[in-house]
Amino acid sequence: MAVINRIAGFADEMAEWRQHIHAHPELGFDCHETAAFVVEKLRQFGITEIATGIATSGVVAMIEGQGDGPVIGLRADMDALPIAEQTGVDYASKNPGVMHACGHDGHTAMLLGAAKYLAETRNFKGRVALIFQPAEEGPGGGRVMVEEGIIERFGIEKVYALHTLPGHEAGSFSTTPGPIMAAVDTFHIDIKGVGGHGAYPHECRDPVVATVGMVQAIQTIVSRNHYALDDLVLSVTQIHTGTAENIVPEAAYINGTIRTFDPAVQGMVHRRLQEIVDGQAASFDVAASLRIDRGYPATVNEANCTEFAAGVAREVAGEAQVETDRPREMGAEDFSYLLEKRPGAYLFLGQGEAAGLHHPGFNFNDEVAPVGASFFARLVERAQPVG
Repeated sequence: MAVINRIAGFADEMAEWRQHIHAHPELGFDCHETAAFVVEKLRQFGITEIATGIATSGVVAMIEGQGDGPVIGLRADMDALPIAEQTGVDYASKNPGVMHACGHDGHTAMLLGAAKYLAETRNFKGRVALIFQPAEEGPGGGRVMVEEGIIERFGIEKVYALHTLPGHEAGSFSTTPGPIMAAVDTFHIDIKGVGGHGAYPHECRDPVVATVGMVQAIQTIVSRNHYALDDLVLSVTQIHTGTAENIVPEAAYINGTIRTFDPAVQGMVHRRLQEIVDGQAASFDVAASLRIDRGYPATVNEANCTEFAAGVAREVAGEAQVETDRPREMGAEDFSYLLEKRPGAYLFLGQGEAAGLHHPGFNFNDEVAPVGASFFARLVERAQPVG
């Protein structure tokens, strides 16, 4: 494994940074303490062009290389999750009910490691944009940073990101050209009937029966309206109704998630959901309304950027440690908004054996941080070489 010697030399520092961030997790857009820590380190590295307060607490820092050239963007997410930590480590979360259960503390530390090296060496042309993003876990900080103009403001031409992956060999990389993670939408169905006594259902318009009919019909979208070899997940995840065994309730609520890669499939699902809600409501003589919240778009890697990034990963980790035909998955990622604006690639970095992501026992493996930092640094040097 060809980890950059200089980065390997400050691996202990990176672990200290990561563990400090781990002990002080923050949620959503409110990553102010993490952002302040990041800015403090960047200034210590001699980086002076630092923009703060983007998407509330996001940071973009620029490193000047040697001479004119393009701008490459490297992104790390900073936010944590509303989970009570169960790792037992001595640097465990000091914020009750909040922890870094998805490795964003490690992502931030790896990008800081690359920043330290690149600021020292500046062995590249053009500039590097270091993007420290809040609110990946749901609120969509990537979308807000794009809407606030970071791509145009900093002249970013290509973008790259890493995500840690437990259960895969430590220091290994995996990616794929094209779609790698799904688009995610959330649907909400509100059903309004007429409640009454459970002994006299003929005097009611029962939303419970309508709910059961809708949920069963929704299952046919995947099984009967969609080509079986294409990827689609449609899951009903919540049903709420009723208060007692002898009361027909007045209302019910259905909630669920839609995961797609193809906009045509996404549109079909939205259309069929509306048809099912309207049809079932008429069938059971209730009123019903559907609301679909569009979430993150599909994360789509540009083919040439993916090939290039995989070559850099091989240089850092070795040929056998890089997979370039990773099966795409139904999870979602708001790095997709940056990839909609500019070509780039998203890669996974093996964590080794560990608790799964979003698990209260998850803890980032500090031994892989120099690998990720070396990847980011070499990516810049190979993409924008001096001479």
